[in-house]
Amino acid sequence: MPFGLCNAPATFEKLMELVLTGIIGDACLVYLDDIIIVGHTFEEHLQNLERMLMKIQSAILKLSPMKCSLFKRQVRFLGYVVSEKGIRTDPEKIAAVKDWPVPKDKTQVRAFLGLCSYYRRFVKNFAEITKILHKLTEEKRHFCWDESSDIAFQELKNRLCKSHILRYPDAGKEFIVDIDASDIGLGGVLCQRNGGQEIVIAYFSKSLLKPERNYCVTRRKLLAVVKSLQHFSRYLLGRKFH
Repeated sequence: MPFGLCNAPATFEKLMELVLTGIIGDACLVYLDDIIIVGHTFEEHLQNLERMLMKIQSAILKLSPMKCSLFKRQVRFLGYVVSEKGIRTDPEKIAAVKDWPVPKDKTQVRAFLGLCSYYRRFVKNFAEITKILHKLTEEKRHFCWDESSDIAFQELKNRLCKSHILRYPDAGKEFIVDIDASDIGLGGVLCQRNGGQEIVIAYFSKSLLKPERNYCVTRRKLLAVVKSLQHFSRYLLGRKFH
């Protein structure tokens, strides 16, 4: 497929989903030319690998041996490190966040927020922390980097550099949804209990709109419940949670 065509990524993704029909989500995940094969045991992994290779062979497609990484306990996939324990941020990407210089203009702030937003599920109260930085990018606002901007900038960098592994959900256990709301934002945390401890599966956060900031504390927390349940609905629908 030629490079540069605006529809090329969508067309290629559609092709891969067609080629791997029946095993996506069960034996593998795919995004364009990146395929990750999963399995609870080594034997299951071998079976899933064979299923994937047969699909590729049937479609008369080829794999580059130099780009294949087989039988790994953890792999880098789409900017994450995926292992049997869970999902964490890619150290190479986070190194770029750690070394990011203080932005000098709106364009640099947008670039920084774009990189960090990809990992927002790893940061508690992400929307609240980035509220000040987002205001700096508004078209009609004069760019002025002050102490509050620098505090938010450094706090976001620290949170991402210290982010923990997000665990995989266990379908056999109940989910726990913790919520919180402030004057400028709201958030939620999806957890499960494991060995007496709560383990985090994902974070959610959202900045409050101007009318929502006029809500009383009770209404803001109720809004946090609604938005968190909507965000985590794919985990919670049809299951018990509290």
